[in-house]
Amino acid sequence: MSRPLEAVGVTLAQRLRGGAGPATTLTERGAENTLPVLSPLAPLLPGGGLRRGSTVAVRGSASLLLALLAGASRSGAWAAVVGVPTLGMVAAAEAGVVLERLALVPDPGTDLAGVLAALTDGMDVVALGSSGRLHVTEVRRLVARARQRGTVLIGYGGWPRADLRLSGQSPVWQGLGQGHGHLRARRVTVQLDGRGSAARPRRHDIWLPAVGGGVAEVEPAVEFDAGELESGTPGTAWPRQAEAV
Repeated sequence: MSRPLEAVGVTLAQRLRGGAGPATTLTERGAENTLPVLSPLAPLLPGGGLRRGSTVAVRGSASLLLALLAGASRSGAWAAVVGVPTLGMVAAAEAGVVLERLALVPDPGTDLAGVLAALTDGMDVVALGSSGRLHVTEVRRLVARARQRGTVLIGYGGWPRADLRLSGQSPVWQGLGQGHGHLRARRVTVQLDGRGSAARPRRHDIWLPAVGGGVAEVEPAVEFDAGELESGTPGTAWPRQAEAV
């Protein structure tokens, strides 16, 4: 007979944390009320980060989900992604996620609520591929549990009454010329709305991915006169990866 799911979750958390047991309350997880994000995303978020115990919905971009996990994992947080079989370690690494602090559960089986509850006890961020498989009462219990533990719940594709909603819109790739070249970076407009301090929608343009992967700020356009262009004056540099703040 297999061990209870709660015990399995605790064992997983202990292994990931190098032998330490999972935190049980927000206070025990530390004084920080927010998890850091990569610097290009900070201007969008209330408080400049992900508030512990909150719920976030991410739509339209797996890269945006990975960018959120990258900033958290670089700061020392532990993350789990449940029910997203198309998400792999290679994509996560290219986005800047610290793989040693990431657990992937492509198929959570029939007890999805139990898996999520166990991971919520041991992880700082838990992302779910679809909340549609959860009953409304299971959603409420999970949200209450995450609020108590200080875990950020991210619904990839949506989450009922999420505190924050993030979406990637109007992607434009850079790097291709007239039938030649290589895709090097993608400019995306990220929109945020939600409840409370996020009730008023915000938009922010970022490179996702930037050259070399990760996320970067979109620098202001630089104007050149005709003489500068004819002389071959170089334009702005390609965007590079950002660090967590």
